[in-house]
Amino acid sequence: MRGSADPICPTDPGRGRLRRSAGALASAALLLPLLGAAPANSAAPDTRLQSAFATAAERYDVPQGVLLAVSYLQSRWDSHAGAPSVTGGYGPMHLTDARTALATAAHHSEGTEDARGDSARPPLHPTTEVPTQSELPPRLRTLTKAAELIGLPPEQLRTDPAANIAGGAALLAAAQRDLAEPLSADPADWYGAVARFSGADDTATAAAYADDVYDVLRTGERRTTDAGQRVALAARPELAPDTGQLRRTGLRTVSAEGTECPVTVSCEWIPAPYEQFGDNDYGNHDLGNRPASQSIRYIVVHDTEGAWDGVLNMVQDPTYVSWNYTLRSTDGHIAQHVKAKDVAWHAGNWYVNAKSIGLEHEGFLANPDAWYTEAMYRTSARLVRYLAAKYGIPLDRQHILGHDNVPGPTTSTVPGMHTDPGPYWDWQHYFTLIGRPFEPTARRGGDSGVVTIRPDYATNRPVYTGCVTAGQPCAAHGSSEVRLYSQPDTTSALVKDIGTHPSGDGTSSTGVNDVGSRVSTGQQYAVAERRGDWTAIWYLGQKAWFQNPPSNPTAVNATGAVVTPKDGLTEIPVYGRAYPEASAYPAGVPAQAVSPLPYKLLAGQKYVAGDKVPGEYYYAVTFDTASHRVVVGKEQYYEIQYGHRVAYVKAADVRLTFA
Repeated sequence: MRGSADPICPTDPGRGRLRRSAGALASAALLLPLLGAAPANSAAPDTRLQSAFATAAERYDVPQGVLLAVSYLQSRWDSHAGAPSVTGGYGPMHLTDARTALATAAHHSEGTEDARGDSARPPLHPTTEVPTQSELPPRLRTLTKAAELIGLPPEQLRTDPAANIAGGAALLAAAQRDLAEPLSADPADWYGAVARFSGADDTATAAAYADDVYDVLRTGERRTTDAGQRVALAARPELAPDTGQLRRTGLRTVSAEGTECPVTVSCEWIPAPYEQFGDNDYGNHDLGNRPASQSIRYIVVHDTEGAWDGVLNMVQDPTYVSWNYTLRSTDGHIAQHVKAKDVAWHAGNWYVNAKSIGLEHEGFLANPDAWYTEAMYRTSARLVRYLAAKYGIPLDRQHILGHDNVPGPTTSTVPGMHTDPGPYWDWQHYFTLIGRPFEPTARRGGDSGVVTIRPDYATNRPVYTGCVTAGQPCAAHGSSEVRLYSQPDTTSALVKDIGTHPSGDGTSSTGVNDVGSRVSTGQQYAVAERRGDWTAIWYLGQKAWFQNPPSNPTAVNATGAVVTPKDGLTEIPVYGRAYPEASAYPAGVPAQAVSPLPYKLLAGQKYVAGDKVPGEYYYAVTFDTASHRVVVGKEQYYEIQYGHRVAYVKAADVRLTFA
């Protein structure tokens, strides 16, 4: 929501508070209140964080609106209880000390998933390790500098939001002074300092960041933070910053030539190699001619499980795997590696790879408090909107997939499929930025036949285990996902997943990487039953129950197409890929098995249906593209929301209805 904020107090740039001694700065900063949750018995809104912004802005001669807008773009004013972001950023100002955020294992080298997922070729299991991190760039070391400026120990800036805000204000003022600009009360005069605050070393990224900050200033914002603090920023729709200051920042110029990105983001071309090596082996993607030869229907959201520099080194290794884009957390900068016309090896399912674009976001799924910045969310949302418009990709959760929603192509691959970006990716906020927030599409209060999962991210905190130590609870944290039970009772067993857990009875766990008993925000399911505060959906061939009280709903009513087995069929097979029938393959292209998964769709059950598509297979097993073929069959499939992951059923086996 947007509305008026506390008045922005003008300051006198002639007072020059940055010229005070370090001792005086320390004494002043120590007066800032330590901020936590709101007092237990206080009915009034807790505005101490708002006051901390006002205090820091006045003390360091930074316009309060600029300080608030920068902080919003960094963290949406959240403190994350002092935990670092994916790049070691702390507090509302995302001051970085990234020594704790270095990767130890390569994302696509872990587990048993074959990132290529093409059974016509030997499984691809790269062994590349994350390169040793070089000296951390300045953008990952801002907290120490801020601590020096305000004369406080770094630990205090990590844990005390007010001190963190003061450090951010001091950094902005220092950047303004370095540019020989006055400590003006007019936010329009701070464009260059804001660009420098981003930590970017190039003008395009710094400008994209500053433009976002000034967009926040123009539109205004208002929200309650993760610590219960009410913060507001008044809208300034007429604000026009002095963008000419960018020329005086001394940042390098990076060319966007060769990239496929919207003009509203910063993007550079860092190509993944298409190279031959060894005994007729090659990597790390396949050349194609999309969308002329085959449609692009999916965008797959990943997290890197590694830091920026190491990840870029890996994608430039021809023996490794590939994806189309990488997004940096600190400032949202994008590197493109594979053209959209070509097929990257990223999702573990060749059918999905051949019809998708992969976006890797700098981050770590199993660290719940390793949060993503607003800058990266916004840049990613712009990229998704651009790609969806260009290739006709619907903006819904059956086309904008997490890696954890991609099905295993065959039974043996299901247990090893990756689970990023995980339960802490904020899908509701992401889709709001994309311009498609998840809203009810059916009458409230009625018993609609379909629901859209939509918990409140901040207050929805299911228990997960194994983030740090196997079997031990993860830190409490907001989540996009809702837990599923076998009965309408939290003491009942979790729903089973016989594909993910084939060695036992299929019993799911609360493990952070176990998706067998979870549904995710934006996903839609057919309702099986309602009982009091509980709703049951059809999920993996069974009824799955979740708490959905009217006072705090975790799902909203929806409408949509659903499929159910045709009359007379007691069960039908479920597939992890929509491949053509054998008769569709031309000479020289070996037919691929139409292999069912261990799941069934039983009579009477219903599942939300997405696209109806013909069976399709991209044959590309040689470096020489002369033999490459796109095989399209006559057999039709429906994509369905079967469990946490999507799946496919043959159109000939089901009846389509509307709920």
